Amino acid sequence: MTYTLHQADEAEIPEYPMTRASGCPFDPPPRLKALQEEGPVHRVRLADGTTPWLVTRYADQRAVLADPRVSSDADLPGYPRGMPAQPGGSKISFILMDDPEHARQRRMVTAPFTVKRIEAMRPAVQKIVDDQIDAMLTGPKPVDLVEAFALPVPSLVICELLGVPYTDHDFFQDNSKVVIRRDATPEQRAEAMGRLTGYLDDLVGRKLENPGDDLLSGLCERVEAGDLERSDVAQMGVLLLIAGHETTANMIALGTLALLEHPEQLALLRETEDPGVVAGAVEEMLRYLHITHNGRRRVALEDIEVGGQLIRAGEGVIMPNDIGNRDPEVFDDPDRLDLTRDARRHVAFGFGVHQCLGQPLARMELQVVHSTLHKRVPTLRAVPGLDEIPFKHNGAVYGVYELPVTW
Repeated sequence: MTYTLHQADEAEIPEYPMTRASGCPFDPPPRLKALQEEGPVHRVRLADGTTPWLVTRYADQRAVLADPRVSSDADLPGYPRGMPAQPGGSKISFILMDDPEHARQRRMVTAPFTVKRIEAMRPAVQKIVDDQIDAMLTGPKPVDLVEAFALPVPSLVICELLGVPYTDHDFFQDNSKVVIRRDATPEQRAEAMGRLTGYLDDLVGRKLENPGDDLLSGLCERVEAGDLERSDVAQMGVLLLIAGHETTANMIALGTLALLEHPEQLALLRETEDPGVVAGAVEEMLRYLHITHNGRRRVALEDIEVGGQLIRAGEGVIMPNDIGNRDPEVFDDPDRLDLTRDARRHVAFGFGVHQCLGQPLARMELQVVHSTLHKRVPTLRAVPGLDEIPFKHNGAVYGVYELPVTW
């Protein structure tokens, strides 16, 4: 059965993204939870006044994300951007493209992210994690875990993988924060993106002349073969650099805080020597703490039906995966953090052809972090109370701005 939104309901359309409840920073917004209970599909209002459809339930979200009749192209009319377009367009490499061009470009960077390649990096990541903990333990207390550990670890890892000098980390971290800040103006975001693209373009130019053993150098071979333009490689570099450190850094800090707030769960992780238990715990944290704040966004290319709702061609669709991962039809007692749960079906990395390319790397990094940090620093604790920690309510990526800890 199909139903449609009545004009009388216009005034009741809720705004999106929604506000999390005070004192419940790990949970999706209460209004989002209520919408999931009320029905599978709802209109929501974005900051630019547009009213795309919000899909609240796990099965429907997966169906939309796997449907070739919806597009990821943010430059198409009706795409639920929620803000004015950036000068020069919205493309961030292949992430906002559709097949076949999306698949063509994505294939060029899949090899370094295979599970086998990523597992070969585990000893190097372990050393990075241990070195950062060593430095933290010999420094002053309290310390901001974000600056001392959560941000440097994935930044060092992605720099090594891409072939980006870590000495430039302040530059790309500062500009990345602007790109993903929801309250940044289109001009600010475009300027930050321009600085990052210019930086990567210069780096690509140097690697074309003197290639190394890294991902960007490998892509430069594609330029010389005529498969890619130099500008394509620079854009891919920006995408991988931002995604490779921002998301994992926030997940490390937010996950650590959640574990400190759930000491009985933390004890399970601290006491185990089983890599399988650690891997399962990371999957549950990914389910419970989904950090994408704005949902995954698409626009319908033709009429489709989702959860009994007819969505017309040209209408926007948003899949807030945080609430999809809390669907009681899929996960029992979904608002409880349970590190023994089989949470592998979560949609934290999306679903379908656009699911996160770097998920094997993120998983491995989180496994190394959480199997090491809490054993080496067993008395780790947050200094301020939960209500005093500054959470990132204004960004496309959710997390904490800082996390003062001691031991």
